[in-house]
Amino acid sequence: MTGQTLSEKIFSRAAKKQVHAGDFVMADIDCAMIHDITGPLAVKGFYEIAGGDGRVWDPSKIVILFDHQVPADSLKAAENHLMLRRFAEEQGILNYDIFCGVCHQVMPEKGHVIPGSLMVGTDSHTCTYGALGSFATGIGSTDMSSVFATGKLWFMVPKTLQLLIEGRLPARVTSKDVILRIIGDIGADGANYLACEFRGDASSRMEVPERMTMANMAIEMGAKAGMFDPDDMALKYLQERVKDEEAISKLIVQGDEDAAVARRHWDVNGLEPQVALPHNVDNVLPITEVPRTRIDQVFLGSCTNGRFEDIKLASDLMNGEPVAKGVRMIVVPASRTEYLKVLKAGLVEKFMEAGAMVESPCCGPCMGGSFGLLGPGEVSLSTSNRNFMGRQGSPKAFVYLGSPATAGASAITGYITDPREV
Repeated sequence: MTGQTLSEKIFSRAAKKQVHAGDFVMADIDCAMIHDITGPLAVKGFYEIAGGDGRVWDPSKIVILFDHQVPADSLKAAENHLMLRRFAEEQGILNYDIFCGVCHQVMPEKGHVIPGSLMVGTDSHTCTYGALGSFATGIGSTDMSSVFATGKLWFMVPKTLQLLIEGRLPARVTSKDVILRIIGDIGADGANYLACEFRGDASSRMEVPERMTMANMAIEMGAKAGMFDPDDMALKYLQERVKDEEAISKLIVQGDEDAAVARRHWDVNGLEPQVALPHNVDNVLPITEVPRTRIDQVFLGSCTNGRFEDIKLASDLMNGEPVAKGVRMIVVPASRTEYLKVLKAGLVEKFMEAGAMVESPCCGPCMGGSFGLLGPGEVSLSTSNRNFMGRQGSPKAFVYLGSPATAGASAITGYITDPREV
């Protein structure tokens, strides 16, 4: 019998038996998350299962956040918020409400992500938490109803694809460029239902914020999860945030060297900045092959690239230059914690003086929610994770995806610009 992958070990613990890829298991869930868009249906389904006086399986393992429509931008959004507040209070569940930011940033920074744990969330980018060695995946709201009632969920244990990333990133080339290149090469469905493990020298040197960007976009190539081994860098991040240190040591696992995996290789030594063209995330070109494209809006933020390091990089590229005439630049830190870092570093003032708008932590323009929608024919350069038709406003608009460095450079020129040329 061969060894086990990181995913197989996590599912073996959760299923209380040794399992391998392809096995179907009923697994115990360690943590479940809902937000203001997908949460109401999960709550409704829970009460249909458990009855009006039903209790969730373990309120200490459920987290609620509001991030997609905050503050409430419609009467329906306000009603959803009220429903979730009542549910949280009734069940004794932790609710961060509108105050902390985007779920996929808040969950790790508030210590809810433990390496070796099995985590689910009613959002496809829940895979972000794999940056810290957990198996984290998005599920539907009705599946979450079952989790709320039982604490368990059926899974097929996924096969593993190791993405070996070697070399050193050139100046002004980021982990966002790496993951865009990988998605462009693999395709939007090239990793369907696989656990993608990011490995190699370049991966191991990435800081946790960079790893979160990589894991976040694993779903864009169809992966069930995107994962990094929980190494010393990850453990340092966790020890500063997780109150229960014993939980870390208890659950932490790493894959065996003789486990059955598939592998693909990338050398990033000569990697250029990358851009995903409308209307698919895998429609990726090196920036030098992208035609000169005028832009109407730059969105710097989201759970993909809304951390302090991302925002500082864009600010450094702008170097005090004003936002180009006719361009709207919207900056949205991913969480209150990240916003305060940006504020204390003086970056809010720099962006405002440059003509940008800095908004409170939320999803914002990423999913065409509360603000920042594009009109027909308009073009956006966005640091978010999806550029589908109609994703950020009009179905006749065009969204290009790039790194924070590309966003900063493009904001001051008014067209999609290679950050190495600024």
